[in-house]
Amino acid sequence: MPAARTSAVTAVGIVVAVTAVTGCAEKTDAKGSDVVRVTATDSKCQVSKTTFPAGHVKIAVQNKGSKITEVYVYTPSDKIVTERENIGPGTKATITAEIKAGSYEIACKPGMKGDGIRQKITVTGKGATKTDPRLDTAVAQYRQYAQAQADLTIPAVKKFADAIEKGDIAAAKAEFANSRIGWERTEPVAESFGDIDPKTDTRADGVEAGQKWTGWHRLEKALWQDKKIGADEKKLAAQLVTDLEDWQARVGKAEITATSMANGAKELLDEVATGKVTGEEDRYSHTDLSDFYANVEGAEKAYQLLKPVASTSEPALTKELDKQFTAIKKLLDTYREGDGFVSYDTVGKTDRKDLADAVNSLAEPLSKLAAAVAK
Repeated sequence: MPAARTSAVTAVGIVVAVTAVTGCAEKTDAKGSDVVRVTATDSKCQVSKTTFPAGHVKIAVQNKGSKITEVYVYTPSDKIVTERENIGPGTKATITAEIKAGSYEIACKPGMKGDGIRQKITVTGKGATKTDPRLDTAVAQYRQYAQAQADLTIPAVKKFADAIEKGDIAAAKAEFANSRIGWERTEPVAESFGDIDPKTDTRADGVEAGQKWTGWHRLEKALWQDKKIGADEKKLAAQLVTDLEDWQARVGKAEITATSMANGAKELLDEVATGKVTGEEDRYSHTDLSDFYANVEGAEKAYQLLKPVASTSEPALTKELDKQFTAIKKLLDTYREGDGFVSYDTVGKTDRKDLADAVNSLAEPLSKLAAAVAK
């Protein structure tokens, strides 16, 4: 899901949930002279050092602005190296990432929109970091998992697109949520390419100036709000298949490290916090809980693969993560209906607050996973 995460269409009734979730950034400072400090405001993105050694890099972010912000590290081609979303005003977050030598940009995105305020950085040296064969295995297995999810998505999205091609609104609605599951489980990998996510998963309020609105949510609006399938929708459905086949072909080329897996797991929880809990993600279909569960599944997969190493360095952390993953899945299971979940518009304010609290309880320890595997 692209950068725009909040909208005027958000119901007043879920403000409590949003407030609860936006506080999940860490409140502790990263110590040490090797830390790269980023101070974000509504108009600036100040970086404490623009040249530093390759390897495991710790980026300490402080948001001194009035808006929720995001911080990204981009390659010159705008491929995402690492990111942290949902950093509330007055809060701090620490990002641990493995960065190779090269030229990059650090971007702060006040309001979580646009290309961000950017600062050029240079990473030097060979980045000699210790390696653990267990992490190599975890990365290889996660790469297989990401590919499998992309492979599973294509036939599902083709069924969705075929129903649209036939003009069958009921059948298309029935296939919509299922067509998104594999994507939602591994969304940080897809987002790392930079150009695929805006074409496939942009919401109405995330469309940038000059950008044509395409993808799942444009079709979702046509099916549930406009209640029509025309020539444009048929073309958009075919384009969605093409764009996702591009993603499928590129997943195997994604740059994946142990820390990017850990950060990606946290990003999936941020996706839940800023779209699913609020009801903004699938605002027309109200299939948010399906996306919610898929995000949690994807985060848990990355965690389970990294757990052998994390449990050695931080046994208390993995014990807490086991507890919180179990709790949030148990809570989500109470909303199951048939093969899917209840419509999210039937979930009341109090229940949404409970879901937000569960996300917070998992997001806080999950934010420490990257540091645990980097030790």
